[in-house]
Amino acid sequence: MTGWAEIAFAAPVTRWIVGGVVAVVALAAAIIGGLSATGRIGPALRRELWLRLFSWCWLLPLMIGPVLIGREAVILAVTLLSLLCLREYDRATGLFREHVIVAVMVLGILAVNFAALDHWYAFFVALWPLTATTIAVASIPADAPQGYIQRTALGMLGFMLFGAGLAHLSYMANDPGYRPVLLMLMMTVALSDVAAFTTGKLIGGPKLLPATSPNKTISGALGALTVTTLLVATLTSAIYPGTNIDQWHWLLILGVLVGIGAQAGDLMLSSIKRDLGIKDMGTVLPGHGGVLDRFNSLLLVAPVAFHFIQYFIGWGLNEPTRLYTGP
Repeated sequence: MTGWAEIAFAAPVTRWIVGGVVAVVALAAAIIGGLSATGRIGPALRRELWLRLFSWCWLLPLMIGPVLIGREAVILAVTLLSLLCLREYDRATGLFREHVIVAVMVLGILAVNFAALDHWYAFFVALWPLTATTIAVASIPADAPQGYIQRTALGMLGFMLFGAGLAHLSYMANDPGYRPVLLMLMMTVALSDVAAFTTGKLIGGPKLLPATSPNKTISGALGALTVTTLLVATLTSAIYPGTNIDQWHWLLILGVLVGIGAQAGDLMLSSIKRDLGIKDMGTVLPGHGGVLDRFNSLLLVAPVAFHFIQYFIGWGLNEPTRLYTGP
């Protein structure tokens, strides 16, 4: 256990993030408890806050645990997350009725995560267009052209988000130093949500996109972008000190990309829900909605961060490749 702990917590940023998360949860519990005891919040709000905190108390270990355990645990967790997101998506959109397309999407998710597990980058990236093409062809033999564009478009969008998009998190785990990066991305997108809500409530002002997300304000979006940019830039500098990416302009660009990606992912899901006329994609997370409602920001942040960091640093370049399919 000592050997594992030394490896898992070797990077200072990993220790900072895990320690910070524990401290924030404890502080939140103390604040909610204090407000409840003094009667400063009503029963409805009190219940909502405790529900959200309870959800975080079991959700955070499920997020952080696989990252600390190891590469295979990360890839398994991302695969399961992708399948859960797909399940909510196809039930909400009605795509579940298209059994062949959904089967292709499931196989695509399993295949792209296997490519990450195998550390076979060429196969990993080839699976994106190959799976999209297979989705386009899969329902043709049914000889039912009515609705063809809708069902294939839904299938391609779902796979690119939940298969190709999230699988970037899996491939990151091939790098020995993946832990602080994955933790940074997961925590900063979560804080982006909090910063947008807090700043929007404190400052107020015009709505950002009232038809898409009525509660979001321009001030909240700018506040979240500022917080996310600075946090990502600071942590990335600590993760990769003295490397090519450790220059203020590249660090800030990465921070801006993550900040925009986090909010764009949230707004994208809001657009889907408004189009479908639903409030949440699911109810599995009390106080949060569904799995997609909680992890929507990672859908876009994962590929953006992956390719930006890969340009400067790479992922597992000195590690063995084709672990299962090689000669």
